[in-house]
Amino acid sequence: MTQEHRLKSGFETRAIHAGYEPDPSTGAVNPPIYATSTYKQDGVGGLRGGYEYSRSGNPTRAALEGALAAVEEGERGFAFASGLAAEDTLIRALTRPGDHLVIPDDAYGGTFRLVDKVAGPWGVEHSAAPVSDPARVAAAIRPGRTRLVWVETPTNPLLNIGDIAALAAIAHDAGALLVVDNTFASPYLQQPLTLGADLVVHSTTKYVGGHSDVVGGALVARDLEVAEKIAFHQNSMGAVPGPFDAFLTHRGLKTLAVRMERHCDNAERVVDFLTSHPAVGDVIYPGLETHPGHEVAQRQMRRFGGMVSFRVRAGETKALDVCSRAEVFTLGESLGGVESLIEHPGRMTHASVAGTDLEVPADLIRLSIGIETAEDLIADLERALD
Repeated sequence: MTQEHRLKSGFETRAIHAGYEPDPSTGAVNPPIYATSTYKQDGVGGLRGGYEYSRSGNPTRAALEGALAAVEEGERGFAFASGLAAEDTLIRALTRPGDHLVIPDDAYGGTFRLVDKVAGPWGVEHSAAPVSDPARVAAAIRPGRTRLVWVETPTNPLLNIGDIAALAAIAHDAGALLVVDNTFASPYLQQPLTLGADLVVHSTTKYVGGHSDVVGGALVARDLEVAEKIAFHQNSMGAVPGPFDAFLTHRGLKTLAVRMERHCDNAERVVDFLTSHPAVGDVIYPGLETHPGHEVAQRQMRRFGGMVSFRVRAGETKALDVCSRAEVFTLGESLGGVESLIEHPGRMTHASVAGTDLEVPADLIRLSIGIETAEDLIADLERALD
């Protein structure tokens, strides 16, 4: 697909066709899995297609990276071995000891651990602020030292919403870049780069891969100068996916649009059930008009996503019991797969922030709504709650 066609095409067309043309010799419509570590050179330095070593570049990975850039409407995409590998590469590429980051006050536990326990000892400091309050994000910036304003929207697991355009303006006024973790929304529901963000980060393990069978991460840059820094560090640090992982991720991306529609359909049905159940306290979902970020989400998202969180009135013990009693919902970490998952963030994905300002409520349950029959999901939750 040419650049001109890519820019004019709809999301689904870009997800399926961008990044790869059918093989000219065989007509293969899918990128081959190039299971090779090195490449024959036609004389010293005579590289075919620029490939010399698969850490630096692999055709299967290149196809995925081209597709990622296309669906996020960025200049260049990069694939990594995990979402945290992508985040670590970004921090190393764009900050130095003595610099400062602003992160969400309810950030994903793995991101907090990376920033606090890895980047912190390296010399990069951080402050936390609620992404839903631009004034507090601005107040957390340290003039001359803040290099990145890092937001999730929706956040994990409290589903707070940040106004991407407003946060981009705040970051840029301070001379910083805005990084948006777009994992929960997916590129189908939200394109932060079109709203002013400078970089998008994904755990492609989640919705992009979509089948709970591959671990991966991605960065997409809006600016080519920033992209060059990412490219240098991607190669230098080497946390790249293998060709089979890149193939699986790319295959998942092609069906992202149809899957996200079903995730959203099912999530809305589940939310309707939860809001009327007497054992359930707060239901947290951006699609609810009572959600404080509803209007912003409505403005910058296509739909409201497949992630739902809720609090159990009877407290932590009952929340743990609900998680263990579910049957159609699988008790497990991660999210964004075709199967529905249930988890207790305080004991599982967010255990690393226990005892900090980022600690999540003990009675909170997080659901990743899959694409099963909605009635089965509702019946399962009803049994677990009752």
